[in-house]
Amino acid sequence: MTKRRLGQHFLFDPTILRRIIQSAKVSENDTVVEIGPGPGRLTRLLSEQVKKVIAIELDHALVEKLKGEFFGIGSVEIIQGDALKFFYEGIGNFKVVGNIPYYITTPLIFRLLKAKAALQSMTLTMQKEVAERIVATPGTKDYGVLSIMAQYHTLPELKFIIQKESFRPMPRVDSAVVHMTVFSVPSVPVMNEKFFFSIVRTAFAQRRKMLGNSLKPFGKHIKEILADAGIDPVRRPETLSINEFVKLSDILSEKRI
Repeated sequence: MTKRRLGQHFLFDPTILRRIIQSAKVSENDTVVEIGPGPGRLTRLLSEQVKKVIAIELDHALVEKLKGEFFGIGSVEIIQGDALKFFYEGIGNFKVVGNIPYYITTPLIFRLLKAKAALQSMTLTMQKEVAERIVATPGTKDYGVLSIMAQYHTLPELKFIIQKESFRPMPRVDSAVVHMTVFSVPSVPVMNEKFFFSIVRTAFAQRRKMLGNSLKPFGKHIKEILADAGIDPVRRPETLSINEFVKLSDILSEKRI
């Protein structure tokens, strides 16, 4: 019995599950953290191809079933817990695979990236709309804070779409599988990463406004500073590349604003 309050929508088609594993690019030496194993179909297939699977499941009833299903299989560890609170930093190098509840997608990605020193990749099944935001490019309606955050830390690839009819129970929207290879260093060097993201968030908080107006919190001379960075103050945030945001952040940092 699925629990809608936990965002449970399960995949059973072995062809789709194998495509997810293929997208994850796992090997026999990998430790894989599976988030939201549900009934354990993907868990079983992963356990046949990797060194260890750590499956994190919030639902107590499912955890009990999974422990019975994988009893005596040393390569599979079942953990009851909240994936947003799990201590990933304690497990060494790992990859993540998961069919995750839609409502935790963005906070989960942010949480996993905090463990990026050991995180090698993420292969996540998520709402198609969110997947499109992650891989969006400048100048498109989907481009925003999540796009920049993901592309600053990873190389994201939208691998394939999964029609909503493939899930049980059926969700209201289609899903997509996104594979994110985590960079050992950010895609673009920046002087002050925290400050950089504060600029990005401020700009997109009022994404329909021109940058000269939306970035006023960073100083009354922001239009002149934008011009110094080679950025027209009348542009809107969705038109700026990561490189341009970084350049603006570094200029503002040098001016100690």
